[in-house]
Amino acid sequence: MRCSGPARVHNEQRSGDVRYADGPTIECDLHVAADPARVWDLVTDIELPARFSQELRRVRWLDDCDRPTLGARFEGENHHPLLGEWQTVSHVVRLDAPRVFAWVVVDEAGRFGGGPADPERPGSTWQFRLVEEAGGCRLTHSVRIGPGRTGLSLIIDRAPEQEEVIIERRTAALREAMLTTLEGIKALAETPADDGR
Repeated sequence: MRCSGPARVHNEQRSGDVRYADGPTIECDLHVAADPARVWDLVTDIELPARFSQELRRVRWLDDCDRPTLGARFEGENHHPLLGEWQTVSHVVRLDAPRVFAWVVVDEAGRFGGGPADPERPGSTWQFRLVEEAGGCRLTHSVRIGPGRTGLSLIIDRAPEQEEVIIERRTAALREAMLTTLEGIKALAETPADDGR
């Protein structure tokens, strides 16, 4: 499916057919006319997405980390009208500079049920991927929901007969947020930095 503007969405299951157990997946990409090293610096800044998000409010490194390393953890503070406020913990699971930055999100506090937090069964898996392309790079942002429980699980529990509709609404909101994040990164990357980079 193509979106308006330079960003596009692809690799997404057909709306209305997807259940939580299917691991709903969204992948969006766009071309960024900037040095891939500059784009990499932006996508590995874990605080950056909060600038563009309605849901993610704040992010901070844990365990005395201050930059992405394999296995590093960071905390996210979130807010949603249906769920209120909650925190998550993310684990960096892939760091292939300057190509792939991926992390899994777990419910460390157990707010959404499902037992102890397990990075092997995350609530979601997020990734930025960069591929050099003429005049810059192709930047892809993706998410896979599940298999662990999330706030979406709680909403489905309240109305299981509406699972497909609930997932369709959630993936639409995620898609919009991801495209906003991509556009924000593109704007920052394509704006000359003060240091002349």
